[in-house]
Amino acid sequence: MGSTWVIIKRELAAYFSTPLAYVFIVIFLSLSGALTFFMGAFFERGQADMNSFFSFHPWLYLFLIPAVSMRLWAEERKSGTIELLLTFPMPTWQIVIGKFFAAWIFIAIALFLTFPLWITVNWLGEPDNGVVIASYIGSLVMAGSYLAIGSCISAATKNQVIAFILAAVLCFLFLMSGVELVQAFFQPWAPVFVLDAIQSMSFLIHFNGIIRGVIDLRDVIYFGSIIGVFLYANSAVIDLTRG
Repeated sequence: MGSTWVIIKRELAAYFSTPLAYVFIVIFLSLSGALTFFMGAFFERGQADMNSFFSFHPWLYLFLIPAVSMRLWAEERKSGTIELLLTFPMPTWQIVIGKFFAAWIFIAIALFLTFPLWITVNWLGEPDNGVVIASYIGSLVMAGSYLAIGSCISAATKNQVIAFILAAVLCFLFLMSGVELVQAFFQPWAPVFVLDAIQSMSFLIHFNGIIRGVIDLRDVIYFGSIIGVFLYANSAVIDLTRG
């Protein structure tokens, strides 16, 4: 873990040494606030909860997380520093985990900075803080799933724009797989177990359960599996480069 921590510190320092980190944080806070208070009708709902805040996170992450993940490996490839990085005396999976956790910690910092809204909700009423904590955890885990997908795509290309577009498209497919419009396309010809499998792949289905305060083991396994599978694929792609 000492070697992994070296990678984490290196990546976090790279984030905050450029305007990227601050631009991302400002955009995330501004958009989440605007969506909560205007489109989410925070005050008009008259309820002391944060559903209008968390319900937009899957859509916010659809564009913001690929913007973070696109530089993880594509920039290393383009600048040629990936050769230097892969000479570190550590296995590939440790480098992949280190870069992933650095980006995840950065996203967690941006998410933590929304705590004034939580304070506001507690000042206006008496929310179920257990549900709020579960929603924060669910949001962070879902962000990790987006990030793992984006990191894997970034490892396969030198072009950050291509990495962003492909990651956003793939995340969109995972997001929309449980929507009724998508299900309607498969219902006339697909068997029931195929429909259930497609629906179970949706980020929305699993995240909506968490923000209601229900942390189901199936949701935990789902997000954990997405992160694990795409980090394994990420490591495999980098191993091909290393080879």
